[in-house]
Amino acid sequence: MYSPQEAAAVRQKFWTSFGKYISPVPDAHQQKINWINYKTGLKGIYFKMDADNNQAYVAVEILLQNESQQQQYFDVFVSLKKQFEKAAGKHWSWNKSCSNANGKTVSRIWTELNEVNIFRENDWPAIISFLKTNVLALDFFWKEHSLLFEMAA
Repeated sequence: MYSPQEAAAVRQKFWTSFGKYISPVPDAHQQKINWINYKTGLKGIYFKMDADNNQAYVAVEILLQNESQQQQYFDVFVSLKKQFEKAAGKHWSWNKSCSNANGKTVSRIWTELNEVNIFRENDWPAIISFLKTNVLALDFFWKEHSLLFEMAA
């Protein structure tokens, strides 16, 4: 077991390693981007990545105070599901209403890699590959379709 300080140090080391690995990779428009803090440019739509002692995941989370707008954004994603799956694959789960880690109601589209552990360095290559593949796919989809979300705002 790790103390809270040791666990935080391992997480920081992992995310620093991931950041160094993915930093040179340009976005879908060949621009430099901060992958770890990906900005969609639309309030309420977030791309999230995380890993813990059981799994890693990449997600689109929609969180707005206006629930109707949140549902509208999710419905736009649903209307583009074929395009989303073409860009990102069919291995994503879709949930119009669920709770996030902070207990807030979000709409969420996510994929996960199970049976990996951020505290085992030999799992890092699999986690990094999973995160990279899926965040690049999200970026490609977003660059192609973000205007439709802007019009729905």
